[in-house]
Amino acid sequence: MVFDGIVFSLLVGFIRRGTLKGIVDLHLKFGWIFPILLLVQFIIYAYQEKSPFLGAISGYLFILIYILGLVFLYLNRSQKGLWLIFIGVFLNFIVMALNGGRMPVSLEASAILDPMYAEALVNGLYAKHAALTESTIFGFLGDVIPITDPYPRDQVISIGDIIMNVGIFIFIQQLMLKHRRAFFVSRKLFKGGEGNEKIS
Repeated sequence: MVFDGIVFSLLVGFIRRGTLKGIVDLHLKFGWIFPILLLVQFIIYAYQEKSPFLGAISGYLFILIYILGLVFLYLNRSQKGLWLIFIGVFLNFIVMALNGGRMPVSLEASAILDPMYAEALVNGLYAKHAALTESTIFGFLGDVIPITDPYPRDQVISIGDIIMNVGIFIFIQQLMLKHRRAFFVSRKLFKGGEGNEKIS
């Protein structure tokens, strides 16, 4: 869902004549930590089922990753939109921390997905997710919201995901619109006009 939010925000930014210059020029405190956290997550996803030890501690590692991510967002809270991203991530963190470092997923909501997904949730480790059960704490904060047609990709998301994506949209828009593209209207369209008129 986060990837979708980023793509949508970029498309809207370009439609509004925004550019990537603001993103390129962006300087965040400890900005280097974000790609490292993503890389560590992907490594855990890839090997937690192959390594019993990694599988056993992966929940704790996810909690640590979220804590570091929250610290990073808090340190950069002056950036417009990052407070909302912080709140969304924090809500996801709460439900994961209370449920062994796994994001609970409603099996009922996941009925819109490939049946193999629900089977993987029940039978083993699937990324950082686990099936939502009666023993799940604060299950309403888990992935319980199904998204299907007309949305192009079937997904199950959380309340935190929604808030986070609103923050991502605001963050990317304000960066892209710092340096808007100018466009030109031919003066020949107007009586007696010559050349081009620049409109910013």
